[in-house]
Amino acid sequence: MKARELRVAHLEAIHIRFGNLRLLLVLAQIAVLWIYLRSHSFALGWVALPALLFIAIAAYHAKILHRQAIAKRAVDFYNQGIARIEDRWHGLGQRGDRFDISNHLYAADLDIFGQGSLFELLSVARTRMGEDTLASWLLEPSSLDAIHQRHQAITDLRDRLDFREEMATCSKELQAAVHPDALMHWAQSPLQLTNLLVRWLCLILVALMIATAIFWGTTGQRSPFFIVLLLEGIVVLLHRSRVQSVLHQTEHAFADLKLLSCLLSRIEKETFDSPVLKELQRSLSTRQITASHAIARLDIIVQYIQSLENPLMRLIDIPFLYSVQLAFIADSWRGHFGAVVPQCLAAVGEMESLLSLATYSFEHPSDPFPQFLSSAPHFQATGLGHPLIPDARCVRNDLALTGDHRILLISGSNMSGKSTLMRAAGINTVLAMAGAPVRAHSLQLTPLRIGASILVNDSLQKGNSRFYAEITRLRHVRDLANQQPPLFFLLDELLQGTNSRDRLIGAQGIVNSLLETSAIGLISTHDLALTQLHSNLIHNMHFQDEIDDGKMKFDFILRDGPVTRSNGVALMRLIGLDV
Repeated sequence: MKARELRVAHLEAIHIRFGNLRLLLVLAQIAVLWIYLRSHSFALGWVALPALLFIAIAAYHAKILHRQAIAKRAVDFYNQGIARIEDRWHGLGQRGDRFDISNHLYAADLDIFGQGSLFELLSVARTRMGEDTLASWLLEPSSLDAIHQRHQAITDLRDRLDFREEMATCSKELQAAVHPDALMHWAQSPLQLTNLLVRWLCLILVALMIATAIFWGTTGQRSPFFIVLLLEGIVVLLHRSRVQSVLHQTEHAFADLKLLSCLLSRIEKETFDSPVLKELQRSLSTRQITASHAIARLDIIVQYIQSLENPLMRLIDIPFLYSVQLAFIADSWRGHFGAVVPQCLAAVGEMESLLSLATYSFEHPSDPFPQFLSSAPHFQATGLGHPLIPDARCVRNDLALTGDHRILLISGSNMSGKSTLMRAAGINTVLAMAGAPVRAHSLQLTPLRIGASILVNDSLQKGNSRFYAEITRLRHVRDLANQQPPLFFLLDELLQGTNSRDRLIGAQGIVNSLLETSAIGLISTHDLALTQLHSNLIHNMHFQDEIDDGKMKFDFILRDGPVTRSNGVALMRLIGLDV
């Protein structure tokens, strides 16, 4: 990063010098003009010299400012990476608040979006397509084939630091300016100008216009010229609305495509090793032309469209059917290359998502890829940690859900670490099923689908109590058990909103129902009665606490067997309640 900071400082010094030089040229222009008006002691051409120098220097100065902006974005790229490595990333990245997770069965429970979320930690996407793709990977389990392909792509991208930097330093307007939905609609809409007879008629009329103009000049007969001009006016009038629509939409679409062309061009130039990245590159070509070259062709068309703002071009618009022919050319471009636009958007989205996971892998080299098994539902981790907790404070535990123990019933007092362990298991499963490395020394699992009841609240708007909200969530989680891949359920403080007798009966029924399926999972409780749930497939584990010098302390280490005591009364006494 030091080299990038030195480059920013160097370009800043050049920027200041050029700014001063431009100011001197302005003063020189004023002085030369004043001297010329006073004495006429030199040729008029010398008066324009400072202005010409100013224009040339201003053009070069603009290039310096562009290079400086790229260098500053490179410094930001490295600063953000260092912040993530040093666990200072909270509140600095994209939070993903725009994604609707109101009915999702684990996103809110596992902090997938929001400040300090998994999305904020992972995402280095610069476009909405990248964010959308990454979000979809975190919200739905991927197929094993897709996961293995992503492992290969992440391994390929992880150490391509220059490539990741250059992708990150493309135009800063990408986030706000690219509108993928509008681009998709434009690219996939039916062509508006498809009548080849009209296109040939335009060419014939222009040829006749030139011929009749020559005829007028040589013979003095102007009637043929105005007859052709009248016919051209009729053509323009009949096609005016469609022509204006095509030209307007093309300009707007090109503005987005031009911003994307930086990313597309960089992807096209890289030589990848992994099959999925090579296939992604191939998707950026059509008719033997790369997407960036196709956009360069559209750039030329749009420059001609923008020339219509010139009054001179307006004068020749009707005689040469300029706007009509441009509209045909623009619509023809869309007919030839419109199909590649959705592929470009998808490719950019996938590449940015893979870059996000590759960046995470690069910044957390001790986080391994999980190993997927082809067996009965299985989850076995050693040194399992939570990726959103700073490594210095993260207490790691071993966790095993196998054929003999399909449910772990985790008991323990309040604040002992039950919910954190449950979230760690869930969020690492999300990472695994997205194709990312996991926060563990090792993780072996089968493909799993998560259903969680951890963060459940009442609803004043719906008139639902917390207990009703919880049992509704439990029903939705139970329904997932009938789907593939098998369910990995996370049930925190099961049925805490009802009395002890109903809780025990309800919990036993829920457990029996889940065991009828292939589901595996974790259930936490601080109610010691629930540790007596009957099933050979349930294994009890616990967290414990101790009171030392009037303070309650936790080591957050998972131990075998049920907890033997609670801390509720002790906690109340510690804060001064007379119980």
